[in-house]
Amino acid sequence: MLRPIVHLALGITCLAMVSIVTATDGDKPGQHAVASAHPAATAAGREILDGGGNAFDAAIAVAAALAVVEPYSSGIGGGAFFLLHRAASGADIFVDARETAPAAATADMYLDAQGEFVRDRALNGPLAAAIPGVPAALAHLASRYGKLPLTTSLAPAIRLAKEGFAIGPRYKMMAGFRTKAFSASPAAAEIFLRDGVAPEVGARIVQLDLAATLESIASDGAESFYRGALAERLVAGVRAAGGIWTLADLAGYAVKERPPIVTMYHDIKVVSAPPPSSGGIVLAEAFNILERYDLAALSEVDRVHVVIEAMRRAYRDRADFLGDPDFTTIPTARLLAKAYADSLAKDLSLETATPSAALPAIGIKPEGEDTTHFSVLDADGNRVAATLSVNYPFGATSVPPGTGVLLNNEMDDFSARPLTPNAYGLVGAGANAIAPGKRPLSSMTPTFLITPRRIGIIGTPGGSRIISMVLIGALEFARDLPPSEWVSAKRFHHQYLPDEVQYEKGGLSEGLQDALAAKGHSLKELTRNYGNMHAVLWDKRAGVVDAASDPRGEGGAQVWRPQP
Repeated sequence: MLRPIVHLALGITCLAMVSIVTATDGDKPGQHAVASAHPAATAAGREILDGGGNAFDAAIAVAAALAVVEPYSSGIGGGAFFLLHRAASGADIFVDARETAPAAATADMYLDAQGEFVRDRALNGPLAAAIPGVPAALAHLASRYGKLPLTTSLAPAIRLAKEGFAIGPRYKMMAGFRTKAFSASPAAAEIFLRDGVAPEVGARIVQLDLAATLESIASDGAESFYRGALAERLVAGVRAAGGIWTLADLAGYAVKERPPIVTMYHDIKVVSAPPPSSGGIVLAEAFNILERYDLAALSEVDRVHVVIEAMRRAYRDRADFLGDPDFTTIPTARLLAKAYADSLAKDLSLETATPSAALPAIGIKPEGEDTTHFSVLDADGNRVAATLSVNYPFGATSVPPGTGVLLNNEMDDFSARPLTPNAYGLVGAGANAIAPGKRPLSSMTPTFLITPRRIGIIGTPGGSRIISMVLIGALEFARDLPPSEWVSAKRFHHQYLPDEVQYEKGGLSEGLQDALAAKGHSLKELTRNYGNMHAVLWDKRAGVVDAASDPRGEGGAQVWRPQP
């Protein structure tokens, strides 16, 4: 049973769910904060923090709970990036639990006899699934950074899986979108559908096999998932349905720790995700270009214009240079250099858009919609920004019988053929080609924003638009605005190709649309809003901890003072 909140201001600010508590110690926040995509997951994190855990234990609990209640976005059968900050040492650590390609994967495995890309092979069924990293990540966090045993941190998720949860409108929408794909996996359809159709809002989803899988991971630190009886069931189920996993693939999986990408935007230290995420480098390139401009002094249309042009140029480099750093040499130092940003911006005009075709062509060198994010801060100042994914909604829509594990379809994040768009329209060259054991390039961008006075924790799902959303949210942080404004900011996006400015429904006013079109931009309004950002702010000088969840989703943000 959770204790009552000592002091919690819960309300609607700019339509975002926000929570604010006044801190008491400038060196430590003195408060806990959790913001995630589902109230049950936020409650799981709170339960663990109130039980004596730290931010890393809470991250385990939130990630596992989201695997239960938000299966269309993340899960035990998917991958994750965890950006950590240890208050005691001041160290920032990036935990890479991205999925890996099976040993039998080949560069042309999704092409037909004529060399044409077959989208369905990379999206639906076990052939689309890479080797999951989330179970290994949860065990890694518990053994290296947490205070509590994995059995304690996973208890809330196990309880949710056994007792079930009532679905909301978002679940119903996502399940409806993927209903046809579920038909190939009776085990998945039995769990996530009702009589072959999306359940009605309020229906209860119980996942007893997933509960047993989580109990197994908790008891042996994921050993059974990668090498034991559970691994055997996973491989048998995958191969029976046309996949290519082997026991050696699972046994060979390993979490990797990597140095984060660090850059400065004026006085803001930006700490973000390194490859195999494209997020940190693309974000840094965009910031380096924007640093040349006094954004506050520009008109609104010129400000939006230069942000679009920065996105265009940074995403172009994503397609050309970025991939798994264990397989590809990435010129990181050059891409992050301020002088390189100067060269990128030399043809950036305030008057006219730069056609993407006018930028250098992507070189073909020889031989990352649905995701979730959460942010955690504990009373000692430890913090986590975590982004997790199964890629497309409900991943590969396939569950190996008897496991409850919904498989990812992250193989679609590779470049199956040079310059062929993936499900999110992103193109790539040889740096992100399929190869055994390789990690597909991702757009997930968990990020810390740090000044002497304020520390922000930010991230979002959203496929190829993740990086642009984090950029826009970070620019709101730079304006000294609260997290409710970061998560509520109107969203627009440019990713080099296709050469168009995509914006959420109502994201650009008619006046802005006209002015941007006059500069030569091609505009495309999307039919719905996108993203689901969850953020935490520690304002050290004001002594305030603040958190917010995106009004576009159904998440929850809580800030509270721990009991003595």
